[in-house]
Amino acid sequence: MRFSQIDFYLLLLIFISLFASLSASTFISDGIFGSSVSGERRLLQAKKQCPVSLEFQNYTIITDKCKGPDYRPELCCSAFKEFACPFAEQLNDLSNDCATTMFSYINLHGRYPPGLFSSECKEGQNGLECPASPPDSSRNSKRSAGQKKTCDLLMIVVVLLLSMQFM
Repeated sequence: MRFSQIDFYLLLLIFISLFASLSASTFISDGIFGSSVSGERRLLQAKKQCPVSLEFQNYTIITDKCKGPDYRPELCCSAFKEFACPFAEQLNDLSNDCATTMFSYINLHGRYPPGLFSSECKEGQNGLECPASPPDSSRNSKRSAGQKKTCDLLMIVVVLLLSMQFM
């Protein structure tokens, strides 16, 4: 069975769009700062415990770069993103206490003024944009590992389709 050029380009387009959708950037929602006003009643609603152990994370990522008394937004926000982006999915889940726990530890280690990050770190309506892959590969999530496998599989399929084209 031979593929026509149209079939080949159609398959290639499908795989490229699949790859692009899997490697899209993620965001850290503004909701983690706790400043959003909601019409819901949340009295006595217990939040789930954070599935990520935030207690033993490397907070020097933030404390080494974000120093007072002049907290420079470009340094503080980039450090905050570097630290928080690997946990974006958990931090954006408002049914758990990850954001509260993370900010407690950030303030414990850095003794920052209240609201420093929420007032200084703004990028858009979706919140802070995280890179597609975190800079520290040791903290990659299961999703990132799945994206790598998908990318490898995609490359194999493309190579096979190309080789079939020239047979």
